[in-house]
Amino acid sequence: MTTQGTPSAIMIFAAGLGRRMGPLTAHRPKPMVEVGGRPLIDHALDLTAPLMPLRRVVNLHHRGEVLREHLQGRDVILSDETDKLLETGGGLRKARPLLGPGPVYTLNSDAIWSGPNPLTALRRAWDPSRMEALLLLLPRENALGHTGQGDFLVDADGRLSRGPGHVYSGAQIIVPDGLDAIPEDAFSLNLLWNEIAARGRLFGVVHDGRWCDVGRPDCIPLAEEMLQGTHAV
Repeated sequence: MTTQGTPSAIMIFAAGLGRRMGPLTAHRPKPMVEVGGRPLIDHALDLTAPLMPLRRVVNLHHRGEVLREHLQGRDVILSDETDKLLETGGGLRKARPLLGPGPVYTLNSDAIWSGPNPLTALRRAWDPSRMEALLLLLPRENALGHTGQGDFLVDADGRLSRGPGHVYSGAQIIVPDGLDAIPEDAFSLNLLWNEIAARGRLFGVVHDGRWCDVGRPDCIPLAEEMLQGTHAV
């Protein structure tokens, strides 16, 4: 698969410390926190079903052994960050040999979705002739549990610039080649986005549904209420 193709792999970020979850993550990683009776990681993996076969990579750090045991025997490849947490950029770079060449989906595991499947929405909108990254965004009013003012402005062509406006959902398609030139070991994908934006190839598409950031305990009932009021994605 070349950088001009449709992604054949996904990186699911599951290595965060989960400190904002308090006691809920004392003995388990945040992706194992349950929403609607199921761990967050299972909700995330459900989203990949329409895209299969898909190479699925999940990274591990805090209480990684719990997540490793939960995923045992499933069609998932693990990227172990037990020794050092690498953040999103460093984590994606470490996982590249597992993901294979070409563009990849990335997905944060600490969110719940309603409406159309976010990954298939990205696949439909992906245009590698113009894009090196395509981020899935939401209007602030559809981003439950999110307290910020938004991350990006979207122009008429879908091109992104920084500023208060739409909220980044944690789902994207990205060409990761530029990660190799970043000197830091642990770093955010924001560094790569900045470089892609400078080339005019950072784009966004707005999700036609709602999304809940499950980063704090008080977000769990918000996510469960959202799930009860909608069909599964």
